[in-house]
Amino acid sequence: MTVTIATNSVPKPPAGIIEGFRGAPTSVISDNLARLPGAVGLKPYHRGGKLVGTAFTVRTRPGDNLAIHRALELVGPGDVIVVDGGGDETRALVGEIMKNIAQWRKAEGYVIDGAIRDVASFAADDFPCYARAVIHRGPYKNGPGEINIPVSIGGSVISPGDIVVGDEDGVVSFPAAGAAALLEAVRAQVAREEETMKAIREGRYQGSYGKS
Repeated sequence: MTVTIATNSVPKPPAGIIEGFRGAPTSVISDNLARLPGAVGLKPYHRGGKLVGTAFTVRTRPGDNLAIHRALELVGPGDVIVVDGGGDETRALVGEIMKNIAQWRKAEGYVIDGAIRDVASFAADDFPCYARAVIHRGPYKNGPGEINIPVSIGGSVISPGDIVVGDEDGVVSFPAAGAAALLEAVRAQVAREEETMKAIREGRYQGSYGKS
């Protein structure tokens, strides 16, 4: 079966915007997106480190990774490989070899609504990988699939070129168009929360956090 490719590459926002979100907690980003976006049910399997980049999306047939192999021929620096595997947990879509290929292509990491395997290799590495489950059973490679189309990841719609941020709390995504204003709001909230923590340490906190 065929793999349909909508476009071979995705637009990248200015590097300064991307780097600005490297220090932004996903929780604060979510707060400033009305607490609506964000993949549910995925967790990090890598050793540590922040995921920040632009979505290079893949939709697969559950349990089949042909489209991911095709995507790995196209991804490059700054791309987050975002895989809509339908939430299927019965077969792993990505393992150690495909992790290494993505690293060699200088991708930023994986976000997979599905399962992975070779989990020890992810746990020993800082290359970001968020997935729904782990299972030893391998995938089919028959297709079909689609590349760089809007996908659903844990109930969150992610479009090609969206900015994707992941940390210990999970994964959140948003369109690049409003990223500059969002970053400003995130930085303002971080500053307010730092002031709240300082007030607690100094014994002068008066309940302001419960009103924000």
